[in-house]
Amino acid sequence: MIKNIVFDFGSVLVEWDPHYLYDPYFGSREKADWFLKEICPYSWNILTDAELTFPEAIAQRVALFPEWRKEIEMYYEQWIKMINPVPIAGMTEYVRELKARGYKTFGLSNWNKDTFAQVRHRFEVFDILDGMVISGQEGVKKPDPAIFKILLDRFGLKAEECVFIDDSDRNVDAARSLGFTAIRFTDRPALEPVLEPLLG
Repeated sequence: MIKNIVFDFGSVLVEWDPHYLYDPYFGSREKADWFLKEICPYSWNILTDAELTFPEAIAQRVALFPEWRKEIEMYYEQWIKMINPVPIAGMTEYVRELKARGYKTFGLSNWNKDTFAQVRHRFEVFDILDGMVISGQEGVKKPDPAIFKILLDRFGLKAEECVFIDDSDRNVDAARSLGFTAIRFTDRPALEPVLEPLLG
């Protein structure tokens, strides 16, 4: 019996995209693409979700690419511009509806603790949730089973009573291996036909 719905944050409840910052700066999607692949790639950004602080990560890239210091430092100094102020369509409302129907709702997100602090109170959906676990606050991130265990232990949950919703196949697979029912998220219209039959 499903009692709890666990949501990833980025690309599920809210939208983060470095192009919001760098496309206007470079004046070209193509130039921003190159920068975000060669100078500040996603593989580097995700280190800030648990392994590195942002100042450490910035220093690391500046040491490698000193000629790009200004643009690299923007990644942290103007990070908030990477966040779409409009949440993912329909998801805040859906979380509210699920809670009204008696389900507990939680967050499990890979997110740097300092940058998450910048958005924590900007989106109503974070206040609706019954609790959350943020990788940057725990020092471990998905798909490591340890962060799922933190969620279960902290809130007294059982994996078999939880649906986990994430946009990453790796994270969905990790959750399933631990006994969660897990759904790969694309948008609300695709989510509901899969989730609702599980809720009865």
